[in-house]
Amino acid sequence: MPAPSAPPTGARSEADGLPLAPVTKGDRPRSDPSVLPPAATELPPGLGDLKGPRSLALPNRPAQVRIRELRPLGLTDVETLAEVNNPNLKALAMQVEQAQSNLRAQISLWYPTLDLRGSSFPSYTGGETFGTTGGGSGYNRTITSIWQMQTALEARWALIDPSRTPTIAAARDEFEKAKNQYLIGLRDLRLQAAQIYFDLQRADERVRIGQESVRASLVSLRDARARFQAGVATKLEVLQAETQLSRDQQLLTTNLAEQSVARRTLAALLDLPQDVSPTAKDPSLVVGTWLPSLQESIVAAYAFREELDQALLDISIANSRANAQLAEVQPFLNIVNTLSSGRSFGYQNANVTRAFGQGPITSEEGWNVDNSIGMTFSWRLFDGGRARALYRQQKQAAAENRFRFADRRDTIRREVETSFYELEKNNRNITTTAQEVVSARESLRLARLRFQAGVTTQREVVDTQRDLTQAEVRHTDAIADYNLRLVELRRRTGLDLISLCRRPALPAGKPRVQGVGDVPIEPRPLLPACNADNSQRPSPLAAP
Repeated sequence: MPAPSAPPTGARSEADGLPLAPVTKGDRPRSDPSVLPPAATELPPGLGDLKGPRSLALPNRPAQVRIRELRPLGLTDVETLAEVNNPNLKALAMQVEQAQSNLRAQISLWYPTLDLRGSSFPSYTGGETFGTTGGGSGYNRTITSIWQMQTALEARWALIDPSRTPTIAAARDEFEKAKNQYLIGLRDLRLQAAQIYFDLQRADERVRIGQESVRASLVSLRDARARFQAGVATKLEVLQAETQLSRDQQLLTTNLAEQSVARRTLAALLDLPQDVSPTAKDPSLVVGTWLPSLQESIVAAYAFREELDQALLDISIANSRANAQLAEVQPFLNIVNTLSSGRSFGYQNANVTRAFGQGPITSEEGWNVDNSIGMTFSWRLFDGGRARALYRQQKQAAAENRFRFADRRDTIRREVETSFYELEKNNRNITTTAQEVVSARESLRLARLRFQAGVTTQREVVDTQRDLTQAEVRHTDAIADYNLRLVELRRRTGLDLISLCRRPALPAGKPRVQGVGDVPIEPRPLLPACNADNSQRPSPLAAP
C-alpha cells in the first residue's frame, strides 16, 4: 500500500480553509530562543550559598540531612534557583550538546577520510631448515633472520553517496528538536516552580487558618467550662467545645504536614543543600490580571508553542530517514588513493654441508614505495525488497506524525481554554469567598456574644466557627488556584502579558483579634499510635 502523499506546501485545507502549518512555520522550523527569556546561569549574591550539591554527592550520615536553616524565598528567587540548580534542565542542555556533536559527526561525511595502516609493523621471520644430499653423504642447513616493516596511507572520498544528504538533514532536525526540547523544559520548569511555590503559600495559609481555629476553639472551651462551673451551661456544651477543639487540632496537624511536604518538594526542585528548607517569603495574594482575550491566547499558543514545531520536525526526520533507507539500493562511487611503503633487512645463511663447511651468507635489505589511485563502485541490485519496505515504514511514520500534529493542536487549544475558564471561575470565587469570610467572622462574633448573654447554645458557636474555618480555606484555595491558572496561561500561550496587582499597604504588625490572638497554643507531644487512641476512655467531665 503506497504511503499517503503530503499536500502541496502552499495549499490550504479544503475542508476548513485554514492555512497549513508548513506554510506558516516551514517544513523544517528552526528553534527560536528569543521568544523566551534565557535561563539564569549564576546565582545573585544573596543566594550564592544555595548552590546545589555536586551531582554525584550522596549523604551517608543523619547529621548531613538534618535541617539547620529555613530560608525565606520569593517567587523570583525560586525561579532563579530552579534555572541554575535544577538537574533536569542541565540534562536537557547536555542533550542539546549531544545533538550538536552528532550533527558535526554527520557533516563529516562530506569530507574525505585519511587512514594510516601498518600491516607489518614490524614482523620478524626466523628459522632453520635441514635437508640431506647425495644419498645421505651430506646435509644442507639454511638459517633465516629477516625483519620487515610495511605501512599504507589511504585517502578515500565518496563522490556519490545517496545516503549522505538525508542523514545530515535528519541530524540537523534532531539538533533543532533538542533545542526545542530545552525550551519546553525551561517553560515547564518555570511553571512547576511557580506551582510548587503557590502550593507552599497555600499550605502556609492553611497552617495560619488552623492555628486561628485552634485559638478560637480554646476560647470557646474556656467560656464553656466557665459557664458550666457557674451552673449556667450544661455538660453537653463543654463536650461540644472539646469536640470542636479536637477537630481543629487535627486540621492543624494535617496542615503542618502538608506544609512540610510542600517545603521539601520545593527544595527537591531547586536542588538546595541537604540541610536547607525553603519557606515562602511572600504572602498569598493575587498576582495580577490576564490581559489577552481567549482568542488571542489560542492564536499565541499556536505561534509560540515548541510542541507543534517538534511534530513538524518529526515529519521531516521521518522523510529524511526514508530517503536514507532508499539509498541502500542506489549506486555508490568512491575515489581511493593508496600510498604504501615497506622496508626489510636481515640475512640468510644457506648451503651448510658436512663436506664443505659453512656456505655463503645472503643479506636481505631493501625498501619499496607504491602508489595507486582509482575508483570503487558499488550498487546493490537486489536486496529482497528490504530497502523499499523500510522506505515505506518511514513514510508511514511521517503520516503518523501528521496525525500527532493534529492531536497536539487540539490538545493545546483545550489546555488554553481550560486554564482561561478556570481563571474566570477562580476570579469569581475570590470575590464570593472574600464576602463569605467577612460574613462568617461577623456571625462568629455575634454567636459568641449571644452565647455569653445566655440566649444561644454552644452548638451555634461551634457551627459558625467551623463555617469560618471552611470559608477561609475556600478563600485561600481560590487565590492559590487563580495564581496557578495565571502561570499556566503564561506557559501554555508563550505570552507574559500580566497586569500586576498593586500591593496593599499592610501594617508592620500582625492584627490581633480581641480575646483570641493572645491565646497560646501549647505544643502536644507525639504519642505512639498504639497509645494515641483514647476514644474508649471516659471523658474527664464524665460523672464518677
